[in-house]
This record gives sequence, C-alpha cells and structure tokens, in this order.
Amino acid sequence: MGKILVTGGAGYIGSHVVKCLGEEGFEIVVYDNLSTGRRENVLFGEFVEGHLEDQDSIEQLFKDNQFVGVLHFAGSIVVPDSVSDPLSYYSNNTVNSFRVINLCKKYGVPNFIFSSTAAVYGMLEDGVADEQAKTSPINPYGHSKLMTEQMLKDTSFAHEQFNYIALRYFNVSGADPSGQIGQCFPGATHLIKVACETALGKREGMKVFGTDYETADGTCIRDYIHVQDLAMAHVNALKYLLVNKKSHILNCGYGTGFSVNEVLNIVKEISGVDFRVELAPRRPGDASVVMSKCGKIKEVLGWEPKYQSLKIIVETALNWEKKLGELDARVRS
Repeated sequence: MGKILVTGGAGYIGSHVVKCLGEEGFEIVVYDNLSTGRRENVLFGEFVEGHLEDQDSIEQLFKDNQFVGVLHFAGSIVVPDSVSDPLSYYSNNTVNSFRVINLCKKYGVPNFIFSSTAAVYGMLEDGVADEQAKTSPINPYGHSKLMTEQMLKDTSFAHEQFNYIALRYFNVSGADPSGQIGQCFPGATHLIKVACETALGKREGMKVFGTDYETADGTCIRDYIHVQDLAMAHVNALKYLLVNKKSHILNCGYGTGFSVNEVLNIVKEISGVDFRVELAPRRPGDASVVMSKCGKIKEVLGWEPKYQSLKIIVETALNWEKKLGELDARVRS
C-alpha cells in the first residue's frame, strides 16, 4: 500500500486521523514540531520530531520513504492571531505548504490531502456555502489557506500524476469517543473546549465575543462537526485518491448551525454547571454565520457521519477534559 506522511499528526485533528489510519492498516510516518501537539497523542506509526522550515530534515524523510500520499495538517489556526501577526500565518500556512507540495512533486508523491478551512469563504451572503461559493476571506488565516488551495490546483493541472483533495473544515469539536485522545493545546480558543474547561473549573470564566450580530440571539452561528467524523473523511479521501486519482475540494460539516449562546446552554446542561460568561466586543475577522452545504462529500467519498449531534460533541469534549484534569492531577501528585 505504501507509506503515508502526516504532517502535524500529533495535533488535535491530525492525531485523530492518524488513529483512524492506523486502525485501517496504513503505514504512517508522523512529522510534527510539537508546538501545539503532544507525542503521546500519536498512537500509530513512526514519529519524527521536526520543523517544516528545516528543509534538510523534511526532505530526508522523502528520500528515505517511498510515500504514496501526504496528509498536511501542520499550520496555525487562530483567526485573531492571524489578524495581528499575518506574516507568521503566511509563513507557516502558505510557505511551509509550498515546501511540502514541492517535495511531493520532486519525489513523485501522487496524492495530497490538505487541511483547509471554511474561512476561505469569508462573509457569505446567506451564511451558507457550497463548494462553488465565492471565496473571499476576511482574515489572513483564510487567505493563507486559500493560497495553498491555489497552489494545489495549479500543481495538479501542470502535473497529471499529482492529485489532491482539499477538505474545508467547518468548526471541529469533540474528542475520540474511546477517550484515548482529544484536544490538548493549552490556551485553546475553540468555543466548546473553552466552555468545557470553564465548566470544570479550569478557567474562572469565559467571554462571548460579540452579541450584536444579525442572528436570532445576536451571537455568531457556526456549523460544528465531530472530530471523529472529520477524521474518517480524511481516510475516505485518501482511499478515494489512491483508486480514482481525481482532485476535489470538499466541505466538511453537517449543514446545521448553532449560535454561541446555544452551545453554551448545552455545555451548561450536560455539565450541570452554570459557569460565568462575560460579554465582550466582537473579535476582528469573525463572520456572523458560517454553515456548510455538505452533499458533495457524501456523494464523492461516500462519507457517512456517525456523530452528528451537538450533545455528542459536547459529551465527548467534556469527558476528555475530565480525563485531562485527572492526568494533570496525577502529574502534580
């Protein structure tokens, strides 16, 4: 079957994908600098610590292994940070992606799965996007990802043997249902993780950024997808490319939106904790409504989500946060 390279495979989404690939019998090499990931989250394959900026290190991997595919997760994802420090996002998300794509071309790696984002759409007129919607990012994070999509498109056009699938994620949340792995990065900004941390007393309180959006309750609406369903979408995408050798851009979401307030109410209900929430001004770069049309991924990949429930997403996220708290307590003792 050949080896698969997973960049950023020790991070939140990457580690879930590595677990699914390993369970499917793929031979995996994970390359990660552990800036946001954890070594213990890599449950399958060979782990190599390194930076994509280290051209010699990453190229040696391509020389030593006959990869048949690359899944590229390594990147920066915090929208407000991209607004305040755009060049770091273009460096990490665009320039480093160029390095990996270029090595695929140089060493004849034919299949590429790219971790993209719904942020490429920007401000949608009705808040809902299919893959044909206009791409007009409103922050450097979205621009940096869209630039990589364009590089993939152009490279695939120029080199017939190179094919890719760019998966445009909507809001990824939750944790591995078995409880083995989850989101670990301290200081995370994902709403559900922050809310679960607050419910468990890891934070004194949390903020809602913006209550004057043009939505029913004034807070942003997002399409939340369980990380396990997203992970399986990557497995499906890789299997598809290995057989069909045809490029696609695909949305990854459920097509259902929940406001920030609705999410917080569900976290409070499931946790049984009425934690403190502070109202704060809007953050730069946030759209009011971002939801997916996700029929294409089901049609092309035969993807069938199994965890399409906000309550399941919150339950698995909360269970993971509890486990993290127990692990931290053991370390301190």
